[in-house]
Amino acid sequence: MMSGSPADADDVGYRGPTACHAAGISYRQLDYWARTGLVVPSVRDATGSGSQRLYSFRDIVVLKVVKRLLDAGVSLQNIRKAIDTLRSRGVGDLAGITLISDGTTVYECRSPEEVVDLLQGGQGVFGIAISGAFKEIEGTLSHLPAEAATAADELPVAPAGAPAEFPAGDELAMRRARRRAG
Repeated sequence: MMSGSPADADDVGYRGPTACHAAGISYRQLDYWARTGLVVPSVRDATGSGSQRLYSFRDIVVLKVVKRLLDAGVSLQNIRKAIDTLRSRGVGDLAGITLISDGTTVYECRSPEEVVDLLQGGQGVFGIAISGAFKEIEGTLSHLPAEAATAADELPVAPAGAPAEFPAGDELAMRRARRRAG
């Protein structure tokens, strides 16, 4: 585990299962969102069978926001638009943003006055304070394993009892094999 705040570390990443746990999503969602370009891991993308994606703290905050928007009924198309806007911002900027939505359009608010204006105009039905997601993710990741981004060529050693036919880093394949065997 790395020391310091996970939000400050640019040289560490979190594997898929850790990102899923922190964002509250399934591995299947994570994989689909990476393959379709919705949320691509910024530390290290998968480069073939057995390679590990590594997600940054910022990536995991975005995953959490996507999950909340989906849970609130916002369409994937509108989520993509909102995420494209968020991608251009650093972690510090994200913490000061509140997203307000009417279930169709996602509005970005940077001040309490903008939130009030939207609500008074009838646009807002629900809001997501990204600072809240930011703090939740930070707290969750402080207890989960991170790894150095420089270890790109190293794959983890398969756990004892892992099927030999799978590459050492293919966690999803190993989990499937264990489910079938047990």
